[in-house]
Amino acid sequence: MSEKDIEKEIQDKNLNAPRLTPALIDAAIVNGFTVHGEAGVVSKANFNEEIGRKISKENARSKVWELEGYLLQQKVFEGKV
Repeated sequence: MSEKDIEKEIQDKNLNAPRLTPALIDAAIVNGFTVHGEAGVVSKANFNEEIGRKISKENARSKVWELEGYLLQQKVFEGKV
C-alpha cells in the first residue's frame, strides 16, 4: 500500500488527530537536514545503480518519517499541538 493510499484511507475515516502526512514529510525533506538511505546487493552481478538509488531514497524517506514522528510525539507531549 502506498503513502497516497494510506493517506486517502486516513482521510476517508476522518482521523484528524495530530499526525504526519506525506506532504509534511515532503516539506521536511527540503529543510536542510541530511538523512542517508542505503542499499546493497549480495552479488555484484545484480548491481543496478538506478534501482539502488530508488531503494536508498525510500530508506532515507523512512528515516525522515521516524524523525518527524518523534518530533510530533514530543510536541504532543508538551501540549504544543
